[in-house]
Amino acid sequence: MEDETKRNLEVIWLFKRLSPDHKTIARFRHTNGKALKNVFRNFVKLCVRLGLYGKELIAIDGSKFKAVNSPKRSFTEKQIKKKIDSLNEKIDEYLKELDRNDEEEDAGSGEKTVEEINEIINGLKNKKLRYQGYADELKQTGEKQKSLTDPESRLMAGCGKADACYNIQTAVDAKNKLIVDFEVTNQGNDYNFITPMAESAKEIFETDSIIVAADAGYASIQDITAAMNRGVEVHVAGTDFDICLPAEAGEETVITGHNNGRCVYIPERNIALCPMGNVLYPSSYDKANGALFCNYEACKQCAHRCTKKTRGFYHHVRMPLENFSKEFNDKDLAVKQVRIKPDKEIIKQRKSIVEHPFGTVKQNMNTRNCLTKGIKNVAGEFSLTFLAYNIKRVINIIGCGKLIESMV
Repeated sequence: MEDETKRNLEVIWLFKRLSPDHKTIARFRHTNGKALKNVFRNFVKLCVRLGLYGKELIAIDGSKFKAVNSPKRSFTEKQIKKKIDSLNEKIDEYLKELDRNDEEEDAGSGEKTVEEINEIINGLKNKKLRYQGYADELKQTGEKQKSLTDPESRLMAGCGKADACYNIQTAVDAKNKLIVDFEVTNQGNDYNFITPMAESAKEIFETDSIIVAADAGYASIQDITAAMNRGVEVHVAGTDFDICLPAEAGEETVITGHNNGRCVYIPERNIALCPMGNVLYPSSYDKANGALFCNYEACKQCAHRCTKKTRGFYHHVRMPLENFSKEFNDKDLAVKQVRIKPDKEIIKQRKSIVEHPFGTVKQNMNTRNCLTKGIKNVAGEFSLTFLAYNIKRVINIIGCGKLIESMV
């Protein structure tokens, strides 16, 4: 970019003969992440006014982009514990060597002197203290990983190996494969992104309903039902099951059985509904699984056995301990059964919609790695990347002249 400000006449005109060096350009990108995201969204809104978005069907998907952090400088809880155990073993070995030297008449006959061994032990103890500090930090923050170079990046599986990455979510419109919105996350899976991405697309399109297609990695029943409650028609590959939801007057159904039924948590009432429409009440909380919802009496009387467990059907809901409460509301509750099954034709379209931008960005635009650190800065960086992708698409669709006219 610095070179272009010296040789490209269009850039020289646009920059009014200013020629910032590469450090100035990098600093600008680093400090203006929020403004760059606004520029991306403003261009999307311009394309909406030009009728380039269909505003009916969007596909959501995530892709991993390598962070500025070597996998050797990222540690999981298990890896940190393993490091500490290994250091303890090495310290014990050198202490035993010191004891052996004390027992020998000639302490200098060993491979290492007492001073050298003590120096090694002190180094190992300092290293152990450092890893113990990482472990204590994870315990205090509730995080599962520690990254040293880019603290907000996380180890994620991909291409057969784990690497420090960011998982970047995109919502892509079906009409012209233009990106509607994106979100930079450090979550290793795609759970619970349908609702926020669909809500963002609805806000940008100024519509009350939209159709969303996603792959099997988004098969979170809580996320699907939350999106449905907000007017989103959800089609997730690989889903085919029945659930029960609260019903309005006249919508309730008689439930005699279910197909691969799932339990659903109803946050506004703090209850869960089992596949047969029975209410499961908040019972207890444990750190490993979260809140437990159950109704053993209902399970004893239920004709349709959903589980082989002797104590009946139960459901865990992951939530912070401070959000757990035994208070609930099951008054005037009517229940309807809903089938969650995707439309095959919509699922077929999904790949051609959402894989197109990622393929272009990674292959043609050579953007496989992040250049900045931290979620905020990476979001600013990819605002530019996805803005460039959208601009190139729009130029291919309507031409450069018409695009410039629309901006005047």
